[in-house]
Amino acid sequence: MDTTKIINENYIEEILKSAKNYTKEEVIDIIEKSKDCFGITFEEAAVLLQVKEDELLDKMFEAARFIKNKIYGNRIVVFAPLYTSNECTNNCLYCGFRAANKELHRRTLSVEEVINEARAIQNQGHKRILLVCGEDEKKTNINHIVQSVEAIYDNCDIRRINVNAAPMTVEDFKKLKAAQIGTYQIFQETYHRETYKKMHPLGLKSDYDWRLTALERAFEAGIDDLGIGVLLGLYDYKFDVLATLIHSDYLDNKYNVGPHTISIPRLRPAHNSALKEVPYPVSDMDLKKIVAVYRMAVPYTGIILSTRENKDLRDELLELGVSQISAGSKTNPGGYEEEDCEATQFETSDERDVDQVLSAVIKQGHLPSFCTACYRAKRTGEAFMELAKDAHIHEFCQPNAILTFKEYLLDYASKETREAGEKMIERELEKILDGKVKVETIKRLERIEKGERDLYF
Repeated sequence: MDTTKIINENYIEEILKSAKNYTKEEVIDIIEKSKDCFGITFEEAAVLLQVKEDELLDKMFEAARFIKNKIYGNRIVVFAPLYTSNECTNNCLYCGFRAANKELHRRTLSVEEVINEARAIQNQGHKRILLVCGEDEKKTNINHIVQSVEAIYDNCDIRRINVNAAPMTVEDFKKLKAAQIGTYQIFQETYHRETYKKMHPLGLKSDYDWRLTALERAFEAGIDDLGIGVLLGLYDYKFDVLATLIHSDYLDNKYNVGPHTISIPRLRPAHNSALKEVPYPVSDMDLKKIVAVYRMAVPYTGIILSTRENKDLRDELLELGVSQISAGSKTNPGGYEEEDCEATQFETSDERDVDQVLSAVIKQGHLPSFCTACYRAKRTGEAFMELAKDAHIHEFCQPNAILTFKEYLLDYASKETREAGEKMIERELEKILDGKVKVETIKRLERIEKGERDLYF
C-alpha cells in the first residue's frame, strides 16, 4: 500500500500555508457552519488552526461547547489505564520505556498481578480500563495481552477493556477481537515522516508504514471500534492535527467508520528521556484550540484527555469538547498497589483521586459516566457512527450514564460526592425526553438501590 496517498505531506503543507491568509469573516462563517454538526473541510480546519485572535478563539470555544452538548450532552466518560509491562525493544526518544533507558525499573506483570491491579482500579469505582504495555515480542506479545484481558474479565467487575498496543498482524488482531476488547487504540505519534524517523530510531516502531496501516489490519480482523491520536509537541501541532483529521476521514470513507476516539496527549517529561526539551511546544491555549478544532471537524468522535495535564486545565478542557477522561491514573506496571516513579512511562500532573475528579466534574455541571453498554449491545462500528453522526447516541448514553453513576454513588463515593451526585441524577432524569425510557430508568435506579448492578439500555 502506498501510504503517501493516505497522508500526503505536500498537500497538508499547502493548505496550511494557504490558510494563513484568513479573514475574520471567513473564520466566523466556518464557525457557524460547524454548528450544523456535520463537520468541516480540511481547508476550513486549517484556517481555524491558524487563528490567534482572542475574539475568534472565544467563538470557536463556544461552538465546540455547543457541538459537544448536542452530540454527547454533558456526560463525561471516566476510565483508568492499566500498564501490564514497561519492557520494550523500541527506542522512542520521548518515552521512559525506551530500550536505552537502563535506569528504568523493568517489570512485566504476571496474570495474577494483572488481576490484582484490575481489582485495585475497580475498587476506585472504575468499570472500564485501558490496557497498555511496552512492545517486546518475547514478553508483551498477543498471548500476554489476551491472557491479561481474559483474566480481568473472568475475575473482576470490569466491564470494558480497551487496548493500546503495538501494530499487529491480521491473525493477532483476530485473537484480540476474540478476547472481546472494546476499542483498539493506536497513536501514530506524529504523521510527519522525517520527524517520525528521528523519534523512533530503533525497534519495530521505526516502521512508519506498518504503524499507519495497523487499523487496516484491525478492520480486516473484525475490530471496528478504533482510537487514534498524536503526541502533541513532537512536530508542528497544526500539521499533526490536520493529518489526524485526514486519517480519520480516510477511515470513514473506506470503512464507513471513523475513529471512536481521538486522544490529545501532550508531550510530558519522562524518566531518563532522550529529549531534554519539547521540540515543538504546545501552549495551553494551543491545546484548547486543538480540542475545539477536533470537536468542530469530527463532531461524532470522543475526545480523550489524560492525567498528563494539570487539574485546572483539565477542568477547563471539559468545557471545550472533551468527552472522556482518565482519573486516578498510574503509568507504571503495578502502580495501583505500589508507587515506583522510576518505572513510569511519563509524569502525570493531575494527582487527584477518582472521587476528587468526579466532585469537580459534578460542580461544573457534567454527568460522570462509567457506561460500558455500547460494545456489549453491539453498538460499535457503523451502528455507533450512525447514532453519533445523527446526534441520537445520547438516547442511550443519558440513561446509561445515570445508572452507572448511581452505582458509583452507592458503592464508592464520599458523602459529599454522593449528596451532590444524587441531586445531579434528579436533574439529569428530566433530560430524558422519551417517557417510557424515563420511567424505565427510574425503575432501574430503584433496582440498583436494592442491590442489583450492571443494568443498561
